[in-house]
Amino acid sequence: MSPPPALDFLDLDRLLSDEERLIRDTTRGFVADRILPEVAGWFERGELPRELAKELGDLGLLGMHLEGYGCAGTNAVSYGLACLELEAGDSGARSFVSVQGSLAMYPIWKYGSEEQKRRWLPPMAAGEVIGCFGLTEPDFGSNPAGMRTSARRDGGDWVLNGTKMWITNGGIADVAVVWARTEDEGVRGFLVPAGTPGFSTRDIGRKLSLRASVTSELVLEDCRLPADAVLPEVRGMRGPLSCLNEARFGIVWGSMGAARACFQSALEYATTREQFDRPIGGFQLTQQKLADMLVELSKGTLLALHLGRMKDDGRLAPEQVSLGKLNNVREALAIARSARTILGANGITLEYPVIRHANNLESVLTYEGTSEVHSLILGQAVTGLAAFQ
Repeated sequence: MSPPPALDFLDLDRLLSDEERLIRDTTRGFVADRILPEVAGWFERGELPRELAKELGDLGLLGMHLEGYGCAGTNAVSYGLACLELEAGDSGARSFVSVQGSLAMYPIWKYGSEEQKRRWLPPMAAGEVIGCFGLTEPDFGSNPAGMRTSARRDGGDWVLNGTKMWITNGGIADVAVVWARTEDEGVRGFLVPAGTPGFSTRDIGRKLSLRASVTSELVLEDCRLPADAVLPEVRGMRGPLSCLNEARFGIVWGSMGAARACFQSALEYATTREQFDRPIGGFQLTQQKLADMLVELSKGTLLALHLGRMKDDGRLAPEQVSLGKLNNVREALAIARSARTILGANGITLEYPVIRHANNLESVLTYEGTSEVHSLILGQAVTGLAAFQ
């Protein structure tokens, strides 16, 4: 009997439906044809082509796990598989899809009015309109409840003031979902179209991570919005936190895509690169690294699939998503670092994907909840004692 294929050592493919395999394979083909040939250049130049949005929309990948309004309505596992394949290309591509679908479209779909849904969701699903999610502030990342961005009523309008930071898609977004503190209604979500007077963006440069992604600052200076700009169906931090949970689910899967790409690159290199008259993959220490990478990649992918099935059954708790995010990103980063050592000096060039994934994963480790925050979420879940104070 031949050995199992290295990239699916546990034969998880057998656990997928035909439709799930089709979505996975279609996304993988798109990544191979459209992203991989160009992404090193995008990363080096610090850009993500805007036209990619329309191409992703044509594939049905934007808001794909949402029902109606032009969205594909796939199950959670299919969404996860797409995230995995996109991040095997680059974290920036997965981040774009994740922000568009889970952070911008999801709150409109979940908490918006029927008018808001009809106005925004179909063009967003098609990639014709790009969205972003304004929650994090310069002084409030892990503690979003401390936000200073404010919204006050002025006649029939709302007036917003504040600054949001580290906002993916911000500089190319046509609409921003901005969370702000009101005087008497708690935290509310607002839809802020680009071009609204008092609303501006500034792209954040000099990044050494997530370079194939647009990251921006949002500035609101007496930004006046009509009454119907507010999301009517949610108040308080429950709104933005529920969106973050959707995005974190995609990261559980996506991080395993980056890990797989690094493992694949290291495995191919180890079996072809010769030192001391033999492939370096024939040395015990190299095989130890590859074996450890394979074990964590297999476990993390199986964990993602299990959480996906739980989500499709309607029984996935936020704490369980935190477990997946904490484990999978941490292990993906360890795999990337180990793969870099196998490639030696070649591991630091953009001729290979490893250093790009390693740099990206440094950001993925801390966005959508740092590893420390997810550790405390799990600690509270198992002890019943909050340690956030």
